[in-house]
Amino acid sequence: MPSELDNALNDAVARLTAPGAPLETELFDRGGWSAPMIKGAPPSLAHYIEMYTAAHGAVDFLVDGDIRLSFADVGKAARHVAGALAGGLGVARGDRIGIAARNSTNWIIAYLAIVMAGGCATLLNGWWTGEELAEGIELAECRYVLADAQRAKRLDGQTYPGELILFEHDCHYEQGLANLLSRGGGADTPLPELTGSDLATILFTSGSTGQSKGAVSDHLGVVQGTYSYIAQTLTVLTVLTERGEAPASQPCSLVNVPLFHVTGEVPLFLQSLAIGRKLVLMPKWDAEEAMRLIEKEKVTYFVGVPLMSFEIATHPNRDKYDLSSCVSFAGGGAPRPPEHVRRIKEALPHAFPLLGYGLTETNGAGAGNLNENYLAKPGSTGTATKPLMEIRALDDDGKVLGPNRVGEVAIRSIANFIGYWRNPEATAAAIMPDGWFRTGDLGYLDEDEYLFIVDRKKDIIIRGGENISCIEVEEALYAHPDVAEASVFGVPDERFGELPVGVYFPEEGADLSEDELRAFLQQHIAAFKVPVKLWRVDEALPRLGTEKVDKRALRARFLPVWEAMQTT
Repeated sequence: MPSELDNALNDAVARLTAPGAPLETELFDRGGWSAPMIKGAPPSLAHYIEMYTAAHGAVDFLVDGDIRLSFADVGKAARHVAGALAGGLGVARGDRIGIAARNSTNWIIAYLAIVMAGGCATLLNGWWTGEELAEGIELAECRYVLADAQRAKRLDGQTYPGELILFEHDCHYEQGLANLLSRGGGADTPLPELTGSDLATILFTSGSTGQSKGAVSDHLGVVQGTYSYIAQTLTVLTVLTERGEAPASQPCSLVNVPLFHVTGEVPLFLQSLAIGRKLVLMPKWDAEEAMRLIEKEKVTYFVGVPLMSFEIATHPNRDKYDLSSCVSFAGGGAPRPPEHVRRIKEALPHAFPLLGYGLTETNGAGAGNLNENYLAKPGSTGTATKPLMEIRALDDDGKVLGPNRVGEVAIRSIANFIGYWRNPEATAAAIMPDGWFRTGDLGYLDEDEYLFIVDRKKDIIIRGGENISCIEVEEALYAHPDVAEASVFGVPDERFGELPVGVYFPEEGADLSEDELRAFLQQHIAAFKVPVKLWRVDEALPRLGTEKVDKRALRARFLPVWEAMQTT
């Protein structure tokens, strides 16, 4: 039976999407299949940025250490840099422009400027090694790469296309982006008139093949994905207002997740433009610093991978800070153990834990579970976000399964990506002809249409919200000349959700230690991908009838060993 909150939310969204209402919907033909879209949404991110930076004007938007910028400040800076990209660098519609940097105000200004100039913002993972960054740049065929000093240093000695342009953090944009601005063009340079079908972004995702894929979205998809979150926010705000529980202050959120991930990009950063939300940037995660900023900036909404809110809830110094302004602690990017839901609510009784489910390929949109509904069903990631998202569980033949039957989770919406860059085979495997995106996650919908994720089809480990392809790590292990066989799998972890571990069998006569192998891996793959434990075995790894390594047998053998290590 739908809960009282479900009924209130459904009633609110019906009113908000009715003809003439702010979120009125209409059907849009997405190339052979139709999906609802928000009728009044701007046609492109350029229109969206211009509209909302002007609408909120002098209101604070970005806080980054000593830097404090209003919406108008950011709009003006982005227009200036967009003119330099179009005029000085000659950026044309669809040119892939990479960003390789940590979070900062200048990262945000660069992103806004790229999409306003008609470029395709290519968000390179800031935790990658130089080798991985070069591969991403080559895959996307970037014309330019805007990189900070740390990422640029990693790229030394690597071969990649395009031109690298250095930029700086912790300073005014005219100083931080001076190398770009010096090339000519400016605030008066004409910009292209963009449409929804122009390319907007490429974000990278790890799949079961082990190779990174560039998920491409057009302006229509990113704008509508952002509006899916705006609709969710306005729906909840309508219900809270009618209950007399709506916050009176400006909405404010910490930015402690990377902006190169879809969670940081769409629901957090881009949505904030429309709802007038202040963003307080944290270059590096630290639970106590987060609590200090929550108190100082009156943060109302916290989002991060689930371990972050759990660290706040269980921090020994929690009572030293006034966290009363923050009424929502959202998690995404990784499973949250149901026990954590209870402990967060007990530690922060004035607030509610929330959970979202979405993917890079859906522009972060999908399902959400919030407030008392989450407490009632803590194992669920919630219902499909209305009015744009549809979610099903499918069998192997693509047929829809009924309630409580486990199948592959599929999502269809106007916000879905349009394909993987230069990878038609992967695109065809992921997107069905009728528009459904096969997520690779296994789950079921209960009788109330709440989604429960139970497993993954893909050979992926999710460590604190960061996807790790087992095959990619295995390929890195096999690159060592003394490794004969190797296998990588995940083990549960209370803080990170999962951690990667591995087993290796050396070549005959080789004396290869775990420390030597880990040092080798650190040269080729990002630190978060390196297994936290590598067990050496002296016999060939077990095989299935298909001759594939039997990971299930290896996990059954070594998981108890891992668990015993954690208790000693």
